[in-house]
Amino acid sequence: MMKRPEQEETFTDIRDGIRRLCAQFPGSYWQQLDAERRYPTEFVAALAREGWLSILIPEQYGGSGLGLCAAIAALEEVHRSGCNGGAAHAQMYTMGTLLRHGSEEQKARYLPRIASGELRLQAFGVTEPASGTDTTRIRTFARREGGDYVVNGQKIWISRAEHSDLMVLLVRTTPREECAKPSEGLSVLLVDMRDAVGHGLVIRPIRTMLNHATTELFFDDLRVPVENLIGEEGEGFRYILSGMNAERILIASECIGDARFFIDRASAYAKDRSVFGRPIGQNQGVQFPIARAHVQTTAAAAIVEKAAALFDAGAQSGTEANMAKMLASEASWYAADMCLQTHGGFGFAEEYDIERKFRETRLYQVAPISTNLILSHVATHVLGLPKSF
Repeated sequence: MMKRPEQEETFTDIRDGIRRLCAQFPGSYWQQLDAERRYPTEFVAALAREGWLSILIPEQYGGSGLGLCAAIAALEEVHRSGCNGGAAHAQMYTMGTLLRHGSEEQKARYLPRIASGELRLQAFGVTEPASGTDTTRIRTFARREGGDYVVNGQKIWISRAEHSDLMVLLVRTTPREECAKPSEGLSVLLVDMRDAVGHGLVIRPIRTMLNHATTELFFDDLRVPVENLIGEEGEGFRYILSGMNAERILIASECIGDARFFIDRASAYAKDRSVFGRPIGQNQGVQFPIARAHVQTTAAAAIVEKAAALFDAGAQSGTEANMAKMLASEASWYAADMCLQTHGGFGFAEEYDIERKFRETRLYQVAPISTNLILSHVATHVLGLPKSF
């Protein structure tokens, strides 16, 4: 288990440890997974075994008891090393819903087993086909019946559902039209996937351009014990907001790692690749895009760190989390395009492992929240402009 760094630690130990682990999973490993559309079971097991997935779980439950600032250092290095945290990062932010709002009994029952790697908490069931990004319009409904909630509905774009033991599920427990506010009447259930599949839950894989084990879920009278309700009934929207902020900050850190991966690769290639008797990196037309990518990434990283520090301090971090995700995703996408352009035709060859990362980092212009929604948030919540809908 990873030990708590000293207060003056700048997470050098965390970064070094992640680099050592990722060295065991080179580009060829990820290329093979891509070809087979296979989940990186070995990589996730290694992360769990060395304690990286329990970085936010308090020491009393078997974790490291560190904050989001430590977690973003870990995920940044995962991506800078050429690996991908998408198969495991959900455990960090979904766990926060249980940690912050679960009962003592729930935390004692689940957190130690999550920290040890015995249980995977990787699935986060929120998005639905008809609601899109308007979470208050979800239709999946949980009806109280004796000692159970009976769940009916559908979720989509749910990653890792086939590879998770537990899922944090957002449902309606009061019809929207009966609530004073659209955000009321939502509740969070902790679903044991091992019991649910085949007993009211059907998981259907969705094939996408990315190997992220994406699925849609169908609930047909799935019974979930009332004891699996997290917090109070009807307060679920508030509970998941903090988890969404953590999600955006953590994914922003992955984008920073991606950007630095592309900058590292482009710089090395520009030094080594010679055309017309000199390295291509001697040409300003090649130099300047690499330098610009570095500048943009450095600036975005500062906002990511600020957002994580606010989150760890318990301060309002929603705006900073959104801005961090937007700036980091744009920096990584610029760096990806630059890196592919620097490599020319070789960038499209799988053996260089640029095209895989190029595809992976493009996702974050869209998910888990699109750039347009972030701009809408800043416009209306920060600048006081009128809502456009």
